[in-house]
Amino acid sequence: MILFPAIDLKSGNCVRLIKGDMNESTVFNTSPGGQAAIFQSAGCEWLHVVDLDGAFAGRSINNKAIGSIIDSVKCPIQLGGGIRDLKSVEHWINRGISRVILGTAAMKNPEFVKESCKEFPERIVVGIDAREGFVSVEGWAKHSDMNILELADRFEDSGVSAIIYTDIDRDGVLSGINIEGTLALASKVEIPVIASGGLSSTQELKNLLDEAKGKIAGIICGRALYENRINLEEALGILSHGGREC
Repeated sequence: MILFPAIDLKSGNCVRLIKGDMNESTVFNTSPGGQAAIFQSAGCEWLHVVDLDGAFAGRSINNKAIGSIIDSVKCPIQLGGGIRDLKSVEHWINRGISRVILGTAAMKNPEFVKESCKEFPERIVVGIDAREGFVSVEGWAKHSDMNILELADRFEDSGVSAIIYTDIDRDGVLSGINIEGTLALASKVEIPVIASGGLSSTQELKNLLDEAKGKIAGIICGRALYENRINLEEALGILSHGGREC
């Protein structure tokens, strides 16, 4: 299981939101590139970056901050937030992004996602953000009546490299990963599933490893790292040893 440290960008800064509310943001670092370098030096294999302003605007906004991250690290980066056309996907891949996350586009324009997978094999991730099992879009500001399993099923055999499942009501509040919901999704699709939203401690990370039994490909962690509730080196050690103390 891969640990993806999260860098969420708002007005050029690294922030964390509470349940996706842009009015409930805390700035943790004013240097996104510096924060990325910290995560890389700790041993992270990947970075998870989201342009929060872009998610609301429907186009990339924090270009300078994203560029600083790309230029500061050598590890692969997955990027989401406001990427909703093939030209934008191509731009970021050419700029050095390893995987592009498509969220709102997956809901509103699944054919675009499938086309992106054909143009850029193994480079497209679908982001499924949900409240009470139903998909939310446009920076989590709008909610739908589509079930997460229905949306995920659209992309079986399409070439999607992973699905990121975020339980919005747990995101940023350290209330614990929705293990049951994540495992339910992972058991229904062949696409690798990455868990997101609410990870709060190394003990919970161990519990997730025990319950996942290899069915979950990764875990995204944000606030718990920034508030030092989880020691990054310890967490990476736990994952590399399959949940055992290293």
